[in-house]
Amino acid sequence: MSSDGYRYGPYRDGPDPLAPPVDLREAVDEIGRDVMEGASPRSAMDELLRRGTEATTGLDELTRKVWQRRSEIQRRHRLDGTLQEVQRLLDEALAAEREQLASDPSDDARFEEMRLDALPPGTAGAVSDLADHEWRSQTGRDNYERIRQLLGEELLGARFEGMKEALRQATQADADRVGAMLADLSDLLAAHARGDADLQDRFAEFMRRHGEFFPENPSTVDELIDALAARSAAAQRALNSMTPEQRQELAELSQQAFGDPRIAEQLSRLDEQLRAARPGEDWSSSSRFRGDDPLGLAEGARAMTDLSELDALAQQLAQSHPGARLEDIDLESLERQLGDDAAVDARRLAELERELSRQGVFERAPDGSLRLSPKALRRLGETALSDVVRALRAGRGERDTTAAGAAGEVTGSSRPWQFGDTQPWAVSKTVQNAVLRTASAGRPAVRLDVSDVEVAETEHRSRAAVALCVDTSWSMIAEDRWLPMKRTALALHQLISTRFRTDALQIITFGRYARQVELSELVALDGTWEQGTNAHHALLLAGRHLRRHPGAQPVVLMVTDGEPTAHLEPDGEAMFDYPPSPLTLTKTLSEVERLAKSGAAMSVFRLGEDPRLEAFVDLLARRAGGRVLAPDVDGLGAAVVGDYLHSRRG
Repeated sequence: MSSDGYRYGPYRDGPDPLAPPVDLREAVDEIGRDVMEGASPRSAMDELLRRGTEATTGLDELTRKVWQRRSEIQRRHRLDGTLQEVQRLLDEALAAEREQLASDPSDDARFEEMRLDALPPGTAGAVSDLADHEWRSQTGRDNYERIRQLLGEELLGARFEGMKEALRQATQADADRVGAMLADLSDLLAAHARGDADLQDRFAEFMRRHGEFFPENPSTVDELIDALAARSAAAQRALNSMTPEQRQELAELSQQAFGDPRIAEQLSRLDEQLRAARPGEDWSSSSRFRGDDPLGLAEGARAMTDLSELDALAQQLAQSHPGARLEDIDLESLERQLGDDAAVDARRLAELERELSRQGVFERAPDGSLRLSPKALRRLGETALSDVVRALRAGRGERDTTAAGAAGEVTGSSRPWQFGDTQPWAVSKTVQNAVLRTASAGRPAVRLDVSDVEVAETEHRSRAAVALCVDTSWSMIAEDRWLPMKRTALALHQLISTRFRTDALQIITFGRYARQVELSELVALDGTWEQGTNAHHALLLAGRHLRRHPGAQPVVLMVTDGEPTAHLEPDGEAMFDYPPSPLTLTKTLSEVERLAKSGAAMSVFRLGEDPRLEAFVDLLARRAGGRVLAPDVDGLGAAVVGDYLHSRRG
C-alpha cells in the first residue's frame, strides 16, 4: 500500500502493459521443425501449445495438474462429516446427561435413564426423540442445541455461498430471517416460472430485503437462479455420492435444523423449483470419495463444485471442440484450483496463440490450406543458418562464415538495415535519417535510432546459378535424414537470399520423379512411399536451370542416400529397376558429363555407408570433375553451405 492509499498487485485487466512483447522465435522454430517432419501447421501449433515452451507450462502439463487435483480431492475426503459431528455431539450430550442423572437418587432420574436407554439406535431417530427432552446437564443442553444449529448451517451452507459461516452462533431471530428469505425466494421463483410482468421489480425488492444472503450480488433473476441452481445441484451430487443409509439419516436429521422442520420443507421446495428452472444442471451424477478427512454437507457441496469446475477446466484445456480457443479458458477457475502460476501460464499460451496469428506466421495457400508464411520461413532459415555457422566455426576454426564472400563493390546506393546484414553502414544517409526523424518530431537533440540505420549496397564481382538437388525417396525418411535435408535447404536459401542476393537458387527434389519446388513447398513436403531415386531427372532439371542463367557461375549440389534406380524415358515416364539397370546408370552419367562440359562445379553429398552408393558417387564425381563429401546427418548443412562457399570462391 502506498502513502496515497493505492494498492499494488498483479495486473488482471487484460494483457500486462509493462510485460515484454511475446518472443515468437522459439515458437516458430518448434512449429517449423514439426512442419518439416510432416505435421500440418495447425497441428504443429497445437502440439506446441500442448508441449509448452521453456518459459511456459503447456496444456498437457496443466491438464495433468487438473486431474491430479481432482484425484487428490477424492482420495483425501469422505462425505459423512456432518453425520460424524452430529454423532459425536450426541454421544457427549448423552454421556454428560447420564452422569448428571446418576448423581440424582430420585425415581424421576431413574425414569429418565430408562428413557435414554430406550432411544432408537440410529442417530437421526435419537435426535428426534430428544426434541422434547428436558436436559439436566449443561453439556447435554449445549450439545443438543449445537446439533440443531449445525444441521441448519450445513443445509443452508450447501445451497447458499457463505451461509454456513454467516450463521455461526445464529439466534432464533436469525433463523426467522432465514425462514422469511426462503419463503420470499420461493415466491420469486414461482413468479419467474409464471413469467410475471413485474418480475424485475419483485427481484429488486427481494434483493433490498435479503441481499445480505447473496454475496454474488446478482443483477437479474436469471443470474440469481444460475448461482442457486449450480450450488443446489452440487449439494444433490454430494448426496448422490453417499450411501442410501447416510442419505436417509441426513433427510431425517434435516427436520431438526434450527429446531424448525419448516426450514427443511422450504429447502426441499427450493430444490424442486431450481431443478425445474435449470434442468440442464448436473443433478444426477455422483463421485467416489475414499479418504479419511470427513466433510460436512456444505463442504461436500463445495467439493462437488470443485470437481465440476475441474472437469470443465480439463475440457477447456483439451481444446477439442470446434472453434476452441485458449482465450476461452476460465482463468479465474484455473487460478482458484491450481494457483497463480497456472493462470499465468494459460494467459501466456493464449497470448502466444494470438500473436502467432496476428504476426503472420501462417498464411492461406491457393488451395485453402494453411502454410508457413515467408516471414516464418525466414525465421527458420536464420536459425538453420546460425546452426550451420556454428558448425563451420567448430569444424574448421574459421572466422564468421556468414560474411564469407559477402563483401563486394559498393554500388553507391543504400538500403535500410535488416537483422543479419554485415555490409558497412552508409553513414551520411544514416545521420540524415536521424536528423529528419527528430526534426519532424520537434525534438532539439538528434538521437540515433536503429530505424535510421542504412547499409551500403554492394554487388559481387560474379554471380552463381545454384541447383540444390535433394533426394526425397522413402529411405530419407526411414533413416531420419528428412529433417536435416530440409534444414540444409533452409540454411542455403537463407544464406543466398541475404548474403548473395544476385545468385539464383533452384531447389529440386527427386524420388521416382524430380521437380522444381519453392522453399515453402519443400518445408511442407510430406514423405510418401514410392520406389525410385531418379537422379537422372534431377540433373536434367538442374541443367535447365543453369542454362537460364548463362552468365552465372554454375553450381550443382546433390544430396542423396541411394544409388540411382530410375531414369526418365523420352515420353516422360520414369522407369524403375533395382538393382540399377545399365541404362539408368548410363543416362545418369551422360547428364553428369553434359553438366561438366558446361563448366558446372558439382558436389555430391553421400549419406549412409552403402558400398554400392559409395562406388557410384565416386564414379560420378570423377566423370564430373567434382567432389564427394560424406557428412553425417548433423553435419549435412555445414557441408553443403561450406561447399557452396568453396565453389563460389573458386
